[in-house]
Amino acid sequence: MPKAHRDVVAAGAGLAGDRVVAVGSTARVLVAAAARALRGADCADLGGPGAVSRFPGAPDPVRRAAAARAVTRAALTVGQAAEVDAARVADWLADQYPRRRYPGVLIGSPHGAAAHLAVALDMPWLPASFELTVHWTGGAVDRPAAALDHGAALAARLLAGNPDVHVRQVHCPASRGPLAGAIVSLAVRWRTLPTAYRRFLADRLDPGAAVLLLRDARTWPVRDEGAGHSFQVGSPASGLEPVDFHPDSPALRQVLRAAGGARAHWAPPEVSAPREHAEAGVDGGFADSVAVWAGRRGHPLHRVLVPQPEALSAATADLYRGWLRRCGKTGDRLVVECGRLLDPWQVVRAGLVPYWCENATRRRVEGVEWWLAGSEPFSSVDVLPEPPGVRSPALAGLPQWLAVAAFGRRRRALDRGSARGYPVASVPTSRATEVLRNQPYDLPVPPPLPVADALRALRDAGDAHGLLVR
Repeated sequence: MPKAHRDVVAAGAGLAGDRVVAVGSTARVLVAAAARALRGADCADLGGPGAVSRFPGAPDPVRRAAAARAVTRAALTVGQAAEVDAARVADWLADQYPRRRYPGVLIGSPHGAAAHLAVALDMPWLPASFELTVHWTGGAVDRPAAALDHGAALAARLLAGNPDVHVRQVHCPASRGPLAGAIVSLAVRWRTLPTAYRRFLADRLDPGAAVLLLRDARTWPVRDEGAGHSFQVGSPASGLEPVDFHPDSPALRQVLRAAGGARAHWAPPEVSAPREHAEAGVDGGFADSVAVWAGRRGHPLHRVLVPQPEALSAATADLYRGWLRRCGKTGDRLVVECGRLLDPWQVVRAGLVPYWCENATRRRVEGVEWWLAGSEPFSSVDVLPEPPGVRSPALAGLPQWLAVAAFGRRRRALDRGSARGYPVASVPTSRATEVLRNQPYDLPVPPPLPVADALRALRDAGDAHGLLVR
């Protein structure tokens, strides 16, 4: 980092990283969980995006309103968008990890299995982007064109002080519900390896340590006018297809009705690109700069291309099972995590095999069902379904989650705390810790998995799950 910029950061210019990165966003939760696991700590102190878990007996509307107020309060104001310093965010993310040397690093798209993989390898995980949310006073769920106008103005403020990022705006009432009309969601992607990351890698990696670059390969129709800001209506994470956001779509009618909007007002802007990498993708310039840095410093670079989230989840679960068995453990107990409900340290402490579902959509739950159907049976299956806090035709019902648990030969458990208010409740990340702490200890913790063994396992899984490892 140039001295002038260090002086500005030291003087307190710009917002602190923990104020900028959206509360409950996947990247934020994964960094926190991975950093704690590398310190030998669990996620008992991690909350969630809403505080409605404190009102378990309240009616659904009360719970949803409480969650909405909590998320909206955490969003930035319009004026604060100009105070965002992406360099300071990178500093905050990297500084969460223990100050020691590591045998490698995972970097790239957010994915819960990446956090588990990082812990098995005794490595940190760093995101190639971060999400922030900004207030949209007078906004409307059913007016995506107005969302674009508001988001473009916000992005211009942010880009004025951060020319090295790209801002992807996502307007998705299917995954955000009524909040899509109250806040604007912006995924801020670094277009080059930030200075804080370069310093972290130079200071913390062992000589010749491996760099694993994970890239989410999913695509989506995008409007991009080339000014550093792009816009997409809907998201792959919604569990729907782009056609489902067409004005005539029956699915859209259900989504807007649940979110408090009207289909008659829905007029999405025209797209400029039929398919581009969706919001979880890695900017091409960032990937190139990682490759250049690794080449100059003598660190082998390995690229992991993830076509769908379940590909990496299944490969990592298979990897854990083999790793645990080689260390004299059974590898016979599975925990199915979902969204923010994960705890890598408790998984390792209990000798569990982790499978991570991106969210509670039918598509993601079907992914774990297919994997379980083709896998050697597990003696126990514990399931932690994260309630998404919204209603959508794409969501899995509790019977589908129960069907996942039914794959256990002796123990079949669906967490009642997570299921109690499903799908409209909000459950903190610490709920996963609470559940997993009740699992029997399986100590000692196995020694870190060698990088060469992990790459071999991921490549072997590639044929079965569609994962590409180079």
